[in-house]
Amino acid sequence: MRAWSAVFLSAALAAAPSEKPWALPVAVKTLPNGLTVVVSEDHRAPVVGVSVVYKVGMRLEPKGRTGFAHLFEHLMFEGTPTAPKGVFDRVIEGGGGRNNGSTRQDYTNYVDEVPVSALEPVLWLEADRMRTLDFSERNLHNQQEVVKEEIRVNVKNQPYGLFFWIDMTALSFDKWENAHDGYGSFKDLDTAALADVETFHQQFYGPNNAVLSIAGDLTPEQGFALAEKYFGALPSRPVPAPADFTEGLAAQERRLSQTDPLAKIPGLAVGWRMPAAGTPDHAPAVVLAQLLQGGDASRLYLALVKGKALMVSLEGGINWPLSTPWAYRGPVQMTLFGTYKPGVKADAILEVLDAEVSRVAKEGVPTAELDRVKTLMLSQFYAGLEGPLDRADALALAEALTGGASKLNDVPARIKAVTSADLQRVAARYLTRANRAVIDRLPQ
Repeated sequence: MRAWSAVFLSAALAAAPSEKPWALPVAVKTLPNGLTVVVSEDHRAPVVGVSVVYKVGMRLEPKGRTGFAHLFEHLMFEGTPTAPKGVFDRVIEGGGGRNNGSTRQDYTNYVDEVPVSALEPVLWLEADRMRTLDFSERNLHNQQEVVKEEIRVNVKNQPYGLFFWIDMTALSFDKWENAHDGYGSFKDLDTAALADVETFHQQFYGPNNAVLSIAGDLTPEQGFALAEKYFGALPSRPVPAPADFTEGLAAQERRLSQTDPLAKIPGLAVGWRMPAAGTPDHAPAVVLAQLLQGGDASRLYLALVKGKALMVSLEGGINWPLSTPWAYRGPVQMTLFGTYKPGVKADAILEVLDAEVSRVAKEGVPTAELDRVKTLMLSQFYAGLEGPLDRADALALAEALTGGASKLNDVPARIKAVTSADLQRVAARYLTRANRAVIDRLPQ
């Protein structure tokens, strides 16, 4: 996961109640080779965002090759026989743009943002690395070391070491696809062979397993023509059938205690298995997560940090910390992570947590509080679509994970439709002791 991030802050684009709800312009076309192309027209600035999403992530990497999907993401920046290493960054940055890539459970995405005058070189470069890569032992070894160093920095030499993601999924889930360490072990990374890399590209990086999304200063007709020009000649490829990685709710609470040589104060992580994306319980669960732990005004923050002062910090959410609560296909959790005061017992925190969940399940949520939470969520949702890069990526993910980019426009209505009764139902069904996993991480 290359090291930059962008946050676009802007006024929300929500329309007044009497007006027709604002919606992203969305046009979709599938090329004969299976590549799905999404175009969102926006002429406010001469800029375009490009996202290429491949429908493969940590869940689909080969067994015995933990961290391989992430390793492969890095290799996509190592050049091709036509555009050697360094050309990709040089062309994009020389044209006034920027680029990145990331690996998640259910997808790998590559994003670019450039002036519209530089769009064609970007599409050529993306099509070039979709066609093939510079498969060499040198490039593989180089990126094996880069990924291992990333693990050292973010996991091994960092207090808490992402245990609320890596160790929590291992404790919570049963199937290998959901439970294994997506960052990878050094042993698995070192034993990855060049043949593995070539096979992975052949199996999962064909046009028929990808979505190309372009948002910004162009028309759908222009976008589709450019997609055909640069990607149309790429052949489709057979894609392996995915394993069945579905899992139901847990039947018994799972607990784990750890020590951390770098932590100064204890840390606590709690995770609950969540409903599948797109189901009737999905949107209520997302709203419930915001109500309980979405910032300094959330119920758990007020109860645990500001109220009883048991905890020092608190954060989390659904599909956190990897992605958004709307961008997943397989099983995910609502995760809570925070540090707490020495001398406090984890069970005391869990007692307060259970009381807050029980209060929602039994009493529901007052209308004013629910409206406040939903208004904040809508504001954040619209603001997150303001920039062309974020817009292109959100549309590509919606197309890849839900089967329709236009379904992104349904999210505001899904949020607005959530009722207090929905929150009661979801709290009672999913935020149970039996369905949760708890890791207590203590200073060594």
